[in-house]
Amino acid sequence: MKFFSQSFLYDDPWSIVSLAFFLRYPNPYAAHVISCDVIDRHQTESGSLLTTRLILKRGALPRWAPQGIVSRAESWVIEESEVDPFGKFVRCRTKNLDHVKVMQVEETQLFEQNEDGRTVQTTEAYITSKFGWGMTKRIESHGLARFKAHVQRSRQGVSLILDLIRQARLQPMALGSYITHLHSERSFTSTDTPASSHSSDNTGHAPEEYSSPTTENTWLGKIWGSR
Repeated sequence: MKFFSQSFLYDDPWSIVSLAFFLRYPNPYAAHVISCDVIDRHQTESGSLLTTRLILKRGALPRWAPQGIVSRAESWVIEESEVDPFGKFVRCRTKNLDHVKVMQVEETQLFEQNEDGRTVQTTEAYITSKFGWGMTKRIESHGLARFKAHVQRSRQGVSLILDLIRQARLQPMALGSYITHLHSERSFTSTDTPASSHSSDNTGHAPEEYSSPTTENTWLGKIWGSR
């Protein structure tokens, strides 16, 4: 088993960062995400909002992986979150539902508002493989390396959505209209690059494709027009 833990500080308030987190798909740093659907949402008696989402991600095997180790290059991930508007925190847990013998990643993210009004994000993950055949440690080490890259790009995606939210305040159209347009313009997703050209941890936490500043500006231009 491998363990990962990291904290990051956003200058924005908790309510804005939380909104950006839930609106993070699609974005050009997560072109591996195929779909994201809410399958349950309800409010508790204490006022917290509980949401369960099912996310489909695509990836590929590393070159050294035995042929046929997984049946397909896609994986379902379940995300369970709690939003407490009174305690001002969001707790989100995700784990892959398939390929679990090869590797399972159980991730927890916590967003909290600190004393000066900024937001602290704490990410923890356990990476476990039960594959055996002398490959367990190698698979787990590969998964840990991929997860570290995932965390960085995921943060870039959230920061991009934060930028959209800030700009929405200066635009005459409501943010909801922009988000609707955003979800209808998924042309940033690479469709002509075969999945086998990328490495993956095969857990549903597939690698997020790199996006250069030029690509990001082009993507933002689809929402805001020329920049």
